[in-house]
Amino acid sequence: MQKRFLILFFGILSGFTMFAQQTVVTGSVKQPISLEPISDVTVTIEGTNLSTLTNELGVFAFNSKLPFGEQVLRLTKNGFVPQRYPIIVNEGETLTIDDMVMEKDLSGNDLFTITLSDDELNDDTSGADNISGLLSSSKDVFQRTAAFEFSSSFFKVRGLDSENGSVLINGIEMNKLYNGRPQWSNWGGLNDVMRNQELTSGLTPSAYNFGGILGTTNMNTRASSYREGGRVTYSSSNRSYTNRLMASYASGLMEGGWSYAIMAGRRWGNEGFQDASLYDSNSFFVSVEKQINDKHSLNFTSIYAPNRRGKSSPNTQEVYDLKGIKYNEYWGYLDGDKRNSRIKEVEEPVLMLNHYWDLSSKTRLNTNVGYQFGKLGNSRLDYSGGSNPSPAYYQDLPSYHLADSDGPDYAGAYLAEQEFINNGQIDWNYIFTANLNNNTDINGSSPAAYVLYEDRADDKQLTVNSILSSEINENILFNASINYKKLKSENFGEILDLLGSTIGASNVDSFDNFQYDAQNPDRIVGEGDKFRYNYNLFADVISGYAQAQFKYNKIDFYLSGSVTNTTYQREGLWEHSRFAGDKSYGKGEKLTFNGFGAKAGFTYKITGKHLLDVNGGYITRAPSLRNTFSNSRENHNVVRGIEEEKVNAFDASYIFRSPIVQAKITGFYSTIKDANEVGFYYADGLSGDVIAENSTSAFVQEVLTGIDKKNIGVELGIEAQVTPTIKLKGAASVGEYTYDNNPDLYLTSASFESADGSISYGQANLKDYKVAGGPQRAASVGFEYRDPDYWWFGATANFFSNAYLDVNALTRTKNFYLDADGLPFNDYDAELANELLKQEKFDEYMVVNLVGGKSWKIDQYYVGFFASIGNVLDKEYKTGGFEQGRNANFRELRDDNANPKRVFGPKYWYGRGTNYFVNVYFRF
Repeated sequence: MQKRFLILFFGILSGFTMFAQQTVVTGSVKQPISLEPISDVTVTIEGTNLSTLTNELGVFAFNSKLPFGEQVLRLTKNGFVPQRYPIIVNEGETLTIDDMVMEKDLSGNDLFTITLSDDELNDDTSGADNISGLLSSSKDVFQRTAAFEFSSSFFKVRGLDSENGSVLINGIEMNKLYNGRPQWSNWGGLNDVMRNQELTSGLTPSAYNFGGILGTTNMNTRASSYREGGRVTYSSSNRSYTNRLMASYASGLMEGGWSYAIMAGRRWGNEGFQDASLYDSNSFFVSVEKQINDKHSLNFTSIYAPNRRGKSSPNTQEVYDLKGIKYNEYWGYLDGDKRNSRIKEVEEPVLMLNHYWDLSSKTRLNTNVGYQFGKLGNSRLDYSGGSNPSPAYYQDLPSYHLADSDGPDYAGAYLAEQEFINNGQIDWNYIFTANLNNNTDINGSSPAAYVLYEDRADDKQLTVNSILSSEINENILFNASINYKKLKSENFGEILDLLGSTIGASNVDSFDNFQYDAQNPDRIVGEGDKFRYNYNLFADVISGYAQAQFKYNKIDFYLSGSVTNTTYQREGLWEHSRFAGDKSYGKGEKLTFNGFGAKAGFTYKITGKHLLDVNGGYITRAPSLRNTFSNSRENHNVVRGIEEEKVNAFDASYIFRSPIVQAKITGFYSTIKDANEVGFYYADGLSGDVIAENSTSAFVQEVLTGIDKKNIGVELGIEAQVTPTIKLKGAASVGEYTYDNNPDLYLTSASFESADGSISYGQANLKDYKVAGGPQRAASVGFEYRDPDYWWFGATANFFSNAYLDVNALTRTKNFYLDADGLPFNDYDAELANELLKQEKFDEYMVVNLVGGKSWKIDQYYVGFFASIGNVLDKEYKTGGFEQGRNANFRELRDDNANPKRVFGPKYWYGRGTNYFVNVYFRF
């Protein structure tokens, strides 16, 4: 067996094909227990462009241009485990293969959804978002592994963020214009109606749009596409929520051409794996279709999935050592209940109207209108009239006392340690008492010292597009589309809770005494009022693409091009006193960006078993709204020298396919040039003479411009059906993702007294530093056993290494070696500086996962059970982190590193310990 395996893997056995005119291959596909026919199964002869669908009786037939000799039939359909059947085609003969079977895929989608939709990260996780779930529906071994096994470590496919892939529903792109990323929670909890997915990976062509360099996922919610019947599912987990209940029903095509699909779901829990990470989500879905005649059909889809979830904090290693990896600083007890101060709330309904027009048997036009509106909010405590309420505030930790300038204060450190261990959460009672005291101050009542407010973005977006697909002949397929998006985004802070104050909150910057709303100075605001900032962002995007795909016996290839015009504009509804007049109020400059894209690729079929696949592309694109304005909350200022980003991508794959072994190895290379990044933090140790009150500290916006990044690596996926019931599988990714230049850096702040509120620090020496965001090397080995009695289980061991801390760019500029007077430090040590600025590399680690399930058929009903246990060995590991900006120069960083415990050490995120997910369903 081993010898045969190696021979097959390296492709020594390969088939040769000849073609004939009078040969027939026919057969049928059925379900294994009931022997009910399965319609609309895609049957493909591998290594050719021959493909057909089974009819209502599950029957298919090929009768022209058939290849002779050893061939492989591949059967695929959404919701079923794909099958491959080896056959031998003889010239002039009819080959009949009856009753081939396909099993329902009971494992993939449920695991996929818990991984992706429910575990997405927020924007404040240093951009380490999990995009691997985009690839979940792919049959590619590596991509499935990335989605199911690597995602818990926040592995990024090819080191790229999710804005490099397109996510569509019914042909309408769902990526946000603000940051380019899809907001997966907009349709979270709707698993059963989001299963119909069409995916292209990398640069390979999509029938819906030009796509990004990570491919396109289109979710089809057309009512007539759902199988008639219903499903009820209950799930339990300790990952994000503790309970999930879902119910769905689809009518199938009814008399009069009507069909509908409905679904409702709820996910809830007081906390997931991290402390006080509450989850409260409801999901509703309706899709109704009317087939007007043979050529025209209208479909209406409505999605409403409001959700609230409690965030969890990144922490220093000192904090984790004292409180464990489940610790979350954002909550405290109030009236006996855990109250989280940082809640992310998303409520953005989606409405779609889709028109399907079959212009002819080979040409289709799909016209779509989508409208999305609602709110996205992130709450936090404002303490402009009081001390920092964070229980992990640096002055309340042992390290602060050990770093005392007069020598270590061991007694103070011990008391701080015990207080933090025994309490260490937000003191809500103290906050309410402080506000009550302000209400009754003998010198006159004062505004609230603390309030809970929410950073809000209320978006209204209209999308209109038309997508054309035409089969010009049996060898050429043409796709084209034109798209229009219009966004109005209202951005403001809003008071959620005055926390016991009866006076209200002051709408004035208490640190610099600036008026947030200079036209209404010294205003006191109450619950429901706008607070701190108030502005609108506008965006208009017009784009189009055209694509031709060519399929021949030995080679397939494609050509695709796109053009895009993007305009942005900011409108200030309040005048900020630091940026008076038209610097912050009214409409600012209208910005225009023009982008274009070109990509091409080919698949060369050496034989039916051996293929080469090559893709390349070049894209210019507008920067996201987030990275266009240096501080949109305060003024109209645009990032200096802003221009379109330039993206290059190339990949080449060798693919081996046999009845036993499937393998693919891919080399990839991509560059992103002229990118910008805007970050926010509090910085200490600043040089320059324009900081208010001759200070060296300020809350700043860090603007990096002209960033170049380079990603290069290799992906491997292999699986072998070594027996009819046992499958071995493996995958690996080895990459290097680095900064490829030294971008320019400047800071902006209301505390800076320069004309535009900025200080330039020149180049940030980032070249060859690793881009943070998950492990750059990952590997997985495992097996899967599927019993003929419809139970199955599997196990995988996953290995991760080369994950890096996100470095602070400011410390890599001239500010690092300059004193407050702008002159170099006289005690600067270059050798020590290099050591201090060395990027932290996380320890490598292994995570073992188990999964299994069973299904039963009872009369005409189906019952299924699925369970997974993640991180069985309870391994503790870091998934990401970032350097704090509080030590921005050599002396401060040197002195902090010399302390017994660092006061401003990096902040980290840890992965989950042992966790579980259990799912039970009933289908009728």
